[in-house]
This record gives sequence, C-alpha cells and structure tokens, in this order.
Amino acid sequence: MSFDPDQVQSALRRAWSLSTASQWTASNPAAGQCNVTSLLVHELFGGDLLKTPLPAGDHFYNRIGGERYDFTACQFDQPIAYVDLTVSRAEAELGATDDQLAALRAAFEGQRTP
Repeated sequence: MSFDPDQVQSALRRAWSLSTASQWTASNPAAGQCNVTSLLVHELFGGDLLKTPLPAGDHFYNRIGGERYDFTACQFDQPIAYVDLTVSRAEAELGATDDQLAALRAAFEGQRTP
C-alpha cells in the first residue's frame, strides 16, 4: 500500500481494539492508541516520530513528506496545540508493548486494500 492518509486512517479505525491499547472503547476507539499507531505508521511508511506534551502525558504522531499526520487526534475533545518535538523510536516504544504493536500490525495488514 502506498501512503494514502485516508486509506491508512480507515484501516487503523478498523484495526484498533483492546488488544492494541488498554484504553480502547467502542465509543472512543482511538483512545490510548497514539504510541502504537505512530510506531506502526513509522515502520510502514517512514518519516519522523513526533510528540506534543499534553496534560495527560505525551501524545505521539507522525510527519511524512514534511506533513503532520495525527491519526489518533480524534480521541481528544479539544484541538491539540502541536509543538512537533522529534523523538526516537525507543521513546515512542515506552508507551506500547511488543504484543500491542504485533496485534495492530496484524489487524492493519488484514484491513489494507491493494
């Protein structure tokens, strides 16, 4: 799959589950998915991993081709005042387990369309 943000967002929404983040709920499927989602997007499409500190903790997302992509922003009630701090993969991994990343990868791959 080439990087099409709309296709990626749609596949992620169908792939998120309690197996990919413990905060997941049916009413807010993006909740808690930022680390694992940013890691998978980075793994598959490259670019940079970014974060913005929020009152509840750091929020992770991606920059690809010079554009910010935050596939989990919909979990928040308020707009995010992004500061786009570049982070290492190791820092983003602190908020996601290997099992969560494997579960998201498998579910996402199952949602991808050619």
